[in-house]
Amino acid sequence: MTAVLQLDGVTVAGRRQPRLDGINLRLEPGERVALIGASGAGKSTLLAVANGLIAPQRGQVRWLGEPQARSRRQRRLQQARIGTLWQDLRLIEELSVQQNLNAACLARWGWPRALLNLLIPLDSQACARLLQRLDLDVGLLNQPVSCLSGGQRQRVAIARLLRQQPQLVLADEPLASLDPRLAEELLSLLLTLSEAPRALLLSLHRPDLLAGFDRVIGLRQGRIAFDGSPAALTASQLDALYAGTDPNGTGYAGTGADGTGDEQPSARPGS
Repeated sequence: MTAVLQLDGVTVAGRRQPRLDGINLRLEPGERVALIGASGAGKSTLLAVANGLIAPQRGQVRWLGEPQARSRRQRRLQQARIGTLWQDLRLIEELSVQQNLNAACLARWGWPRALLNLLIPLDSQACARLLQRLDLDVGLLNQPVSCLSGGQRQRVAIARLLRQQPQLVLADEPLASLDPRLAEELLSLLLTLSEAPRALLLSLHRPDLLAGFDRVIGLRQGRIAFDGSPAALTASQLDALYAGTDPNGTGYAGTGADGTGDEQPSARPGS
């Protein structure tokens, strides 16, 4: 089976030490993977490499078995297979919900249809079905995003992901600014929607929410320090990921993945 995402020996340079150092990672269709680690461990850098925003200095990245395309058009089509849910959601406040949903199709549509999307409603039935799937009122389609509540914005951002029809879903700490109830609700949605052929790689700052994932990747100083099931992650290993010791017991001092010393919280999140 072809991996949705494969990283082989990926290294990204930092100021004093690599932000990522020899990362080997493979995500299969339907796999739901949590990415954890202290601030500065390399989580955001890994996600940026996974969606093609950062090119590694060494190693190779493959999406569905293919390296990054050479031509701009092919790269755009390749990017269309990757959906990213950012912590700040990156919705366009001045545009309607429907226009934001259709923005997910721009890589496939091209500029003429993209410009038309700003002038008239397009694909209204498809957009309405997505809102219904996420328990949102269809009447929101014509509302500007600026009028939505926080929970509605989160669901619209997920609906935009579904509109894109990606095969790889990336999420950069999407739960960080949410209250516990809304965070659990959003995570449940993401886990439910990330079924084969999709794969999910989600950066998480709350280890208490790991149970719904198939696999956990723990980063430490730009390297993979843990790779296994949530049940296999022990309390001592979790503590080590967020402290100045190696989860494998070698006991090194904590410095950030870029050598800045950012990575020294006194306790793991949620404690």
